[in-house]
Amino acid sequence: MNTISPTECPAWAKLSHHAESWRDVHLKDLFANDVARSIQFVAEAPGLRYDYSHQLMGAMTLRLLANLAAERGLPEWREALLAGKPINTSEKRAALHTALRAGDAAPAEVKDTLSRIGKLATELRERKKFKTIVNLGTGGSDLGPRLVADALADPKEAGVLDVRFAANVDPRDLERALEGADPASTLFIVVSKTFTTQETMANAAAAKRWGGKAFYAVTSNVEAAKSFGAAEILPMWDWVGGRFSVWSAVGFAAACAMGFENFEQFLAGGRDIDEHFANTTLEKNVPALMALAGVWNTNFLGCASHAVLPYSSALRLLPAYLQQLEMESNGKRIDRAGNVVGYATCPVVWGAEGTPSQHSFHQLLHQGTQTVPCDFIDISANEILSANARAQADALAFGSEDGQYPGNRPSSTLFLDKMNPRNLGRLLALYEHKVFVQGIIWNLNSFDQPGVELGKIMANRILSGGK
Repeated sequence: MNTISPTECPAWAKLSHHAESWRDVHLKDLFANDVARSIQFVAEAPGLRYDYSHQLMGAMTLRLLANLAAERGLPEWREALLAGKPINTSEKRAALHTALRAGDAAPAEVKDTLSRIGKLATELRERKKFKTIVNLGTGGSDLGPRLVADALADPKEAGVLDVRFAANVDPRDLERALEGADPASTLFIVVSKTFTTQETMANAAAAKRWGGKAFYAVTSNVEAAKSFGAAEILPMWDWVGGRFSVWSAVGFAAACAMGFENFEQFLAGGRDIDEHFANTTLEKNVPALMALAGVWNTNFLGCASHAVLPYSSALRLLPAYLQQLEMESNGKRIDRAGNVVGYATCPVVWGAEGTPSQHSFHQLLHQGTQTVPCDFIDISANEILSANARAQADALAFGSEDGQYPGNRPSSTLFLDKMNPRNLGRLLALYEHKVFVQGIIWNLNSFDQPGVELGKIMANRILSGGK
């Protein structure tokens, strides 16, 4: 598998030369001169459609990007990922998040854990001993389950649990999560692989001081969890990184919020995309196309940030989730060989839900001095939201006749027919595989996060009286 710098690949040089020919091309002319563009630059995966016709690229661009992916060894890396080979080279382990949603093909330990999750979540929802569940985690132990619970829990559903989240070591975060709760009817889920995460354990200790007596744990440190007093302990595994772990017991709080049958549908959605990613040619492979469009914008058109704009309130937390998934995975300047890279890697990922974002930062998207490629997520079940999403994509692309809005701002749109557990699973798995493909193109290990540790070390030094 190829681990040389991507700039040494012949396709990279061809793409650099090819990009020069796009400097004076406008999207409105591309559509005017090619009536089939809106059909050609579309790909489908189970439950969704990806329209990248509003990207500043043509058929030759796509062909050269596909050549780059081949020269980077993407097919071999993809096979290694899905076969469970140790592609996390710095930590010498596999990245087996796809095994968490593999259904009948999942490892026995995954099946056993899912069975326990189902049993515990069902008991909690049916027995009504607890009214409130508070998930104590941070990073991947918070952002994934928080997103899924917020998107899919139905507060009008009979017997639904009030599932809340606290991630910040600032005491006010936990205080907000505990407002109106009763210690006698509150269950805390402490989620930490090592059971030593500073923020999480500080909040767990504060929960005990508040009067909390019921604790479950999701961790690999069973003895520490027992010593803390956890009544139930669900496992975490080294072969799953935190930002890829929502499919595991880390998602237990979300399973409690939406019900285990819905959690199983969420897993099935992820599995749909795994199969699509594994078996679809690159030219119609949605996560691969998303990745290649991003590489084109970042490395050859010079775009330094990327906005994610879900037109669904259910997905209001998606941009925050993707910030960790993308920037912790590929926000790196050291490649697999330990060399400092000489090219851009992950752009700054940001965004917010539409339509409120239209009254906030869309001014910059339309008229700012920097070009920000966008992902629109159009849940077509809502006519007004869908109309606004499509209008924004067209306005960014085509601008206005008077020149006040220059247009030529690239975007892609993911169309889903509804927001349900299976479609949410599909959406998150799409972005996971996009991140993986871009990591391969950029010669990065997307499954470690060394940059997270330096600040922790220095904070501990300060707290211990050092400088």
